[in-house]
Amino acid sequence: MDSPTISAPQTRKPEASSAARETLTVTDNRTGKTYEVPITHGTIRAMDFRQIKVDATDFGMMSYDPAFNNTASCISKVTYIDGDAGILRYRGYPIEDLAEKSTYLETAYLLLHGELPNGEQLKTWTYNITHHTFIHESIKKFLDGFHYDAHPMGMLISTIAALSTYYHDAKDIFSVESRKKQTYRLIGKMPTIAAFSYRHSLGMPFVYPDNDLSYPGNFLNMLFRTTEARYRVNATLEHALDVLFILHADHEQNCSTNTIRGVGSSHVDPYSATAAAIAALYGPLHGGANEEVVRMLLEIGSVQKVPEFIKRVKAGETKLMGFGHRVYKNYDPRARIIKKVAYEVFDLMGKNPLLEIALECERIALEDDYFVKRKLYPNVDFYTGLIYQSMGFPSTMFPVLFAIPRTSGWIAQWEELLLDPEQKIARPRQIYLGHDTRHYVSIDQRN
Repeated sequence: MDSPTISAPQTRKPEASSAARETLTVTDNRTGKTYEVPITHGTIRAMDFRQIKVDATDFGMMSYDPAFNNTASCISKVTYIDGDAGILRYRGYPIEDLAEKSTYLETAYLLLHGELPNGEQLKTWTYNITHHTFIHESIKKFLDGFHYDAHPMGMLISTIAALSTYYHDAKDIFSVESRKKQTYRLIGKMPTIAAFSYRHSLGMPFVYPDNDLSYPGNFLNMLFRTTEARYRVNATLEHALDVLFILHADHEQNCSTNTIRGVGSSHVDPYSATAAAIAALYGPLHGGANEEVVRMLLEIGSVQKVPEFIKRVKAGETKLMGFGHRVYKNYDPRARIIKKVAYEVFDLMGKNPLLEIALECERIALEDDYFVKRKLYPNVDFYTGLIYQSMGFPSTMFPVLFAIPRTSGWIAQWEELLLDPEQKIARPRQIYLGHDTRHYVSIDQRN
């Protein structure tokens, strides 16, 4: 006897058709019932499994996917990644094109508006960002309250969250004009707060923004200006920072982006949501990965010790930081671009003494079957730490330098979430394996 096929309404299993149907047929061997689930964009909706039940009291079937290894949480038009082919595109534009021809502010406009700006649009956009770089004077007092050795990332998280107490209009998240204003403020003020955090850690006076400079040039000014009347931006460092900012502007549904979407789904203001994303980026497995690369290279110590280190990696005793990626199973396209930028910086600032160790690690790993079979290729973090170190940044600033450009991607993803009619407040399910009902026992009767 044929088992019944069940879709939204229960139906009989249809006769086999010569034309392929965009459906998935599932047979529940516990009950013998068969279900037909629609396939859309190569995916099935998890809620379509809820109809699969043993009996009427059953909650229904759920999928279990720790760390979202194979679960799409949203539909997005912002960033495309093909990890097997090593492809990264913003709004359809290859990252290679943008890194070579665009600027960070133009790329930020693309991420947020969906199209590259024309001349007038870019001029207006740049003006609005530039004229929101200054921060409220009392925020300086807030920053001064941190201990002298406070981590710049911790200062950045706290200060960005505190901005919500200054800009009460930010709570009006469904106002187009309010969202625009908060976007200008966040992208404009992020490098200022980052630079002030850096100067605070050095015990140096804060340097105010110079609105005549470019976005990366102004950041360098606020970081490194000392006694000169006007800071002269080095074109090589300015370009390197601009390319680095473009490469880090967005990266699909990573940990921090998932965080801003999750927190933003509660309809909190964008400053609080962005602070949560920065906190996610703070972790060594995310924004702190390039710091771990530098630490690893320092631990290796010399080119001669690389083979022994690689042997320890293959034995499972340690990790080769900066190699492999959760998404890319090919050479990270950003790593190819950043390697070229690295040499431009080294030609100016002098070769980083850790470079030879890094190159030897890369050479061995790309030739060794152990790494090739596991598709462990260099990722963007492998070289960025060396560049930042050569530019004079302490390792504590590495994740901060990641957060500045990622702000545009975070806001683009946050706004997309808000305007998606399918999105609700994030509320994952769980599989409960704890105790069944237990009754309270007074303390004198407990074993």
